[in-house]
Amino acid sequence: MADEVRRHNVFISYHHAQDQGSKDEFVRMMGDNIVDKSVDVGNIDDRGLHIDEIRQRIRDKFIAPASVAIVLIGPCTWRRKHVDWEIGSSLGDTEKNPRCGLLGIFLPTHPNYGERRYNPQLVPPRLADNSGSGDDPYAILYDWSNSALEVRQWIHLAFKRRKGAAPDNSRPQFARNRNSPCKSGWQD
Repeated sequence: MADEVRRHNVFISYHHAQDQGSKDEFVRMMGDNIVDKSVDVGNIDDRGLHIDEIRQRIRDKFIAPASVAIVLIGPCTWRRKHVDWEIGSSLGDTEKNPRCGLLGIFLPTHPNYGERRYNPQLVPPRLADNSGSGDDPYAILYDWSNSALEVRQWIHLAFKRRKGAAPDNSRPQFARNRNSPCKSGWQD
């Protein structure tokens, strides 16, 4: 790569109940290649909080310091309201919260892992909106890699892409988790 692949602050969005182990493995694998700015279980007690307060806390405390948002895509990630909010917040561009680069990583548990094409209905909708067909999508989706160097390059490319074409953040935010069954048979 012609320019230096720098270390980035990343926000990792994922299905906490189902994919916590994959998130932990990802952070261990990446080691000093990233600075993890994601929400961990217990960081936000959302009981009794209005949706707007949850969004503000996620955005201001966790996403704002990140330059790239990574979505770990498991079989049920597409259903999760917090994943939708996190992607939406990372795509916003304000003085306090500059826009993040965005990429998705299919986990080996995802039905489309290893496939040449993916079913957009099995991807968080806001991520699918930004990774669709075309010559220059805002986000690119990858299959899980055990190479920290390779993933670090993906992160840097997402960082550079954030200054290109504006992302599509027009979809209404999820008000609640989707109730449709997961395609893998996992139910939460």
